[in-house]
Amino acid sequence: MNSELVLTVAGLSKYFDGVPAVQDVSFELKRSETLGIVGESGSGKTTLARCILRAIDPDEGVVRFNSDGGWVDLHRLTDRELVPLRAEMQMIFQDPFSSLNPRMTVQEIIEEPLLIHGLDDRRERRTKVLEMLDLVQLSHESLTRYPHAFSGGQRQRIGIARALILRPNLVVCDESVSALDVSVQAQIINLLEDLQQELGLTYLFVAHDLSVVQHICDRVLVMHRGRVVEQGTVDEVFDHPKEDYTRLLLSAIPSPDPDVPLRPLDRRSLGL
Repeated sequence: MNSELVLTVAGLSKYFDGVPAVQDVSFELKRSETLGIVGESGSGKTTLARCILRAIDPDEGVVRFNSDGGWVDLHRLTDRELVPLRAEMQMIFQDPFSSLNPRMTVQEIIEEPLLIHGLDDRRERRTKVLEMLDLVQLSHESLTRYPHAFSGGQRQRIGIARALILRPNLVVCDESVSALDVSVQAQIINLLEDLQQELGLTYLFVAHDLSVVQHICDRVLVMHRGRVVEQGTVDEVFDHPKEDYTRLLLSAIPSPDPDVPLRPLDRRSLGL
């Protein structure tokens, strides 16, 4: 297998009560790349991400992951065999409040992955937690505080620190900025880009906001009714969309000029 790749997905499908949520999805993800998965609500993008991480089991297809120990077929592993690989595949969740335990301090939240995987002693864990706080630009005084004491953007920084403390090879960002104010979104996106450059991270970036995807992603998959209807580099997809559904999504992106009216395409006129 190509050592430049982190993930390969072939023919992945998932059904709920016989209804396809993800249908025959295939793609490759390169190391240190950011791949966007976009589509409206119900398009299957989050289900796809969860199938890849084996948070839910796919019904068909192959998912291969380039782990520290070499290539593994994730779909063939038992739950016990998956445990050590969890350290290499992490997720940053959409809601930074509900994804953090309100009864745990920041110290406890960020070091929890180290405890789960039995890594390091108490002093080493604290050192790593402080290093992560520096990376996500939070003060060391945050250690003894609880999630309710922080803003939404600060809570997301805590979630990012928790996801990255194990130094994973693959990070899935599941709508990780959609619950934040626009100005805070920009700060978190810039942070994710800085961390990617510093730590060599590979992102699978799930989003419905195409303007965010255009800014942070290298390539993009467009999903509609569980299928990938278009994929390519960000420039290819945004500047020269081939599919009506992609043009529909792009037409809904507001212009930064407030004098330019928003004129989204009509779904019915496109036969969607």
